[in-house]
Amino acid sequence: MTYTQTTPDHGAADRGVPEHIGDVDDVARVLEPDGTRVADPELDPWIADLSPHELRALHRDMVLTRRLDAEGVALQRQGQLALWAPCRGQEATQVGTAHALAPGDFVFPSYREHGVLLGRGAQPADYVLAWRGEEHSAYDHTVFNAAPPQIIIGAQSLHATGWAMGAQRDGSTDVAVAYFGDGATSQGDVNEAMVFASSFRAPVVFVCTNNQWAISEPVTVQSTFPLAGRAPGFGIPSMRVDGNDALACVAAMRWALDRARRGEGPSFIEAVTYRMGPHTTSDDPTRYRDAAAVEAWSRRDPIARLEAYLCAEGVLDDSGLAEVARAADALAIEVRAACIGATTRAPETLFDHVYAEPHGPLERQKAEYVAYLAGFDQEGAR
Repeated sequence: MTYTQTTPDHGAADRGVPEHIGDVDDVARVLEPDGTRVADPELDPWIADLSPHELRALHRDMVLTRRLDAEGVALQRQGQLALWAPCRGQEATQVGTAHALAPGDFVFPSYREHGVLLGRGAQPADYVLAWRGEEHSAYDHTVFNAAPPQIIIGAQSLHATGWAMGAQRDGSTDVAVAYFGDGATSQGDVNEAMVFASSFRAPVVFVCTNNQWAISEPVTVQSTFPLAGRAPGFGIPSMRVDGNDALACVAAMRWALDRARRGEGPSFIEAVTYRMGPHTTSDDPTRYRDAAAVEAWSRRDPIARLEAYLCAEGVLDDSGLAEVARAADALAIEVRAACIGATTRAPETLFDHVYAEPHGPLERQKAEYVAYLAGFDQEGAR
């Protein structure tokens, strides 16, 4: 459903607007959990031109994202990665929105958007070297227009808005996209970004992945009204979609990108989904989540939903599924090889790319750090 009111709407509950952010049935969708196609007058026009090839690519990248995610968790458990932020269950939100982007659009992801990076062309090493502590950022952001994954909650929304304002002044039609979770909406950065984006009609899309949990705090504590209902208070139109429906996510993002390219300013998308795994591999979700809820969400699986639809339409068959499975196996092998085969650089190289060119104070800091490290060697020798 779309929210456009810009003034308090005290009669919303009487008209059926969901009173509770956890209401997963009051969302826009075109695929039911069993894969049945349903009509939606707002979403349908935006996906009417999707070809069989594009639909298969959407499914493929979702499967690859899940396999990549499973490999990341396994590598962390085996001591090869320091940490990993799982995204299982969120593949439709990530891949669906990423597939709607143009090459010139620039994404500002959080630490969980593995599927978005895959959709932008990330390579195996790009996913794991930062989590292994080998690189500041595992990839060159200029190669596929993606900023380094942001660890500070919500900070990327400001970066995206600033980039969008720059693109606007350059006369570009490119759009910035900020990805963040439901918990980030309680951060000042996100709200400040929306103030600037609205005031300057910046071409930016805010994608809020409402996965129900901000670490161990449920979204029902964050808000008693759908998060998509907040954006209109800033003058930003918003849409609340089923985040486990890949087609709905493509449609919502196309709607938002179209608005931005036509100079109509920012949009806000709330994709309602569920984080099937832990917040990170250091978290134990069994301490705060109900197993019955997890089981219920497993029946809304985004990949199974899209597969059921594509197979019923004759777009995907057993040979196609087998081909995708082989591609997922190959990606897992490449990711593992990139991780285990990484060469750890000397500690002092962390100073090498802080600035575009070296300068005196930085060189002195580096020399002091080298001397500090040498002190440990001398201690061991004694």
